[in-house]
Amino acid sequence: MCDYSLMAVPNRLAQEGEELVAYRFPTGSLGLASPADVKQAICAPKANKSIWTNLKEFFNPARLAPVPAVCIPPGARLRLRGIPARLQNEFGVGPVEEVTFTQITAAVNSYRDAVRFFNGRQLRLQELREGLAVKVLDLSMAEELDLDVLRRELAEFPHR
Repeated sequence: MCDYSLMAVPNRLAQEGEELVAYRFPTGSLGLASPADVKQAICAPKANKSIWTNLKEFFNPARLAPVPAVCIPPGARLRLRGIPARLQNEFGVGPVEEVTFTQITAAVNSYRDAVRFFNGRQLRLQELREGLAVKVLDLSMAEELDLDVLRRELAEFPHR
């Protein structure tokens, strides 16, 4: 799924076997994105340009394509790699763990996306470290998601 705060960001469904990273989107929320999309957004080509061209681009910056959020359906199995020591200690896990993607609440306008470790502990996606590597292992146990239906449902709720 994609948290409510990422519905304004272009998004797509994850694919089995795909490598992703935790990424902070312009909305301020942490979500999952393709490393290639993130790299493209960060590493815009630099060239030797005149001072006037640089000045013009400073006041009229090029518009880069936004990084699409990758939505994970609840029930999908993921592998987290590079879990920080603080979270390892707090949750009793190692630096690499297989997890199940889940939602911890159905409340509107709240962060609901989380991962459940084998020991049953849950961690909201917002508490992950930016740049954490995530691999989509299995989508066969995932619930079916229709992003268009989800967007229509979210549009029915008043924004706060």
